[in-house]
Amino acid sequence: MANDIDVTKDASLDFIVNGAAMGDTASRFLQMGCNASALRPYIAEDGKAYITSFNSKGEMVPVLAANATLRKDEWKQIDDAVLKVSTARLGGIQDLIGLGLTYNIGNGLGTTVLEYEKESDLEDAEMTMDGISRVNKDRPEYDSAYLPLPIIHKDFAFGARQLAASRTRGQSLDTATAELATRKVNEKLETILFTGSSSYTFASGVIYGYMDAPDKNTVTLALAWDDSAKTGALIVDDVLDMIQANVDAKHYGPYMLYVPTGYQALLEDDHTSGYPKTIRSRLKEIDSIVDVKVADKLTAANVVLAQMTPDVVRLVQGLPVTPVEWKTEGNMRFNYKVMTIQVPQVRSDANSNSGICLLAA
Repeated sequence: MANDIDVTKDASLDFIVNGAAMGDTASRFLQMGCNASALRPYIAEDGKAYITSFNSKGEMVPVLAANATLRKDEWKQIDDAVLKVSTARLGGIQDLIGLGLTYNIGNGLGTTVLEYEKESDLEDAEMTMDGISRVNKDRPEYDSAYLPLPIIHKDFAFGARQLAASRTRGQSLDTATAELATRKVNEKLETILFTGSSSYTFASGVIYGYMDAPDKNTVTLALAWDDSAKTGALIVDDVLDMIQANVDAKHYGPYMLYVPTGYQALLEDDHTSGYPKTIRSRLKEIDSIVDVKVADKLTAANVVLAQMTPDVVRLVQGLPVTPVEWKTEGNMRFNYKVMTIQVPQVRSDANSNSGICLLAA
């Protein structure tokens, strides 16, 4: 009986609970006078599973014939797959993290505002023959600015009985809902990065994104990219105009090009007849462009070109995504909060030069 399996360590008899029959097969066992606590699954040499019990001599005997072998949960079928709500892609924030464009704050909970400074440039150098002629004396000037550091959070709660019932099978409600809440927090970060949150102000500080940054460079979109008259060459021209706008603002790359969801399909169209590459491939051939990505949080017909350097954009991190739990109502209510202190910071210098360009109508 080397293959004997202890019933306390095996779930094959979950149809008998506390000595009570939970199905037809279990009822047959108990009607045969079998002691539920003595029932044990046994794997024979033929690989089949048999249900066994003990006789009066303490010998193990089968209580079902070989042609009545029982597999776990063979008498039931439950679809544990949950169809979850489709969600947006979150690429912008991950780009900042992946490229190391982050700034960590040691005490995020104790810091409500990040103060930083913008440094002005100096005047041009001058030429003299003796090197001692008096010229304009100069020094950089600094202008203080502030970035609010709010807590981004999603709260939820369950009753004790509701939560206990959910844990009897599969993924429990608190775990599943925590995943959804975390997703909502991350989606909020992505939305702020692209569309901004200029309506949220604190201590004279404002949170801007790519689209609403006041110092961003702009290029007018004369013809939408998904217009039937728009060719691959015209799309490339638009992007080159965006690069030039950033170069004029003294920002030379490397760039990430973000397009809205509605432009995803056209990126895979042929750039032009006779050119064996897609529009996406042609855009990525531009030397200063790192990649071309679809950003679901970009509104329709808006394209963003962002220089991927910390003086242009970074993610300020004060607290990673953290779950918090507490109980109320005599431990009959379980409360949860998924929270983080992370804020995208779109930056420009003291002369209002930016490395962000927006292509919009």
